[in-house]
Amino acid sequence: MTQSLITPETRIKVSSVLNRDTTSFGKQHLIDGSEETCWNSEQGLPQNILLDFGSEAATVESIVFMFQGGFVGKKCIALGSLPESPNSYDIELGAFYPQDINSTQTFPLTSTTASETKVQRLKIIFEESTDFYGRITVYKMDILGHY
Repeated sequence: MTQSLITPETRIKVSSVLNRDTTSFGKQHLIDGSEETCWNSEQGLPQNILLDFGSEAATVESIVFMFQGGFVGKKCIALGSLPESPNSYDIELGAFYPQDINSTQTFPLTSTTASETKVQRLKIIFEESTDFYGRITVYKMDILGHY
């Protein structure tokens, strides 16, 4: 059964935070449920979000983002790591290409690898941005799948 894989046990890391202002733009705003707060990266590419699912590996089915228009990761790669090698992101779960809009967008990971592999960690890499300086702004994120 598909459900949110983000629980209180899920640990999240991000590659950078704008002006190192974690209070205003930190990773906690990715999942706080408010459309008034956001994670905002520093300039420069690539940027990434790393999630560790904790005690139970999971099958990732889709990724949900709400970006700020003009600051969208326009080419994204989802990589996974196995429980026995959590620091090796060698499982390619899929690539997706968000539109430069402010609406919530859902990206199914339809590869056979994604549907058959339980991963301990998920790394989402933003290889390109619609922003000239490479900044990414995310108001909402969710990871859907099953355990």
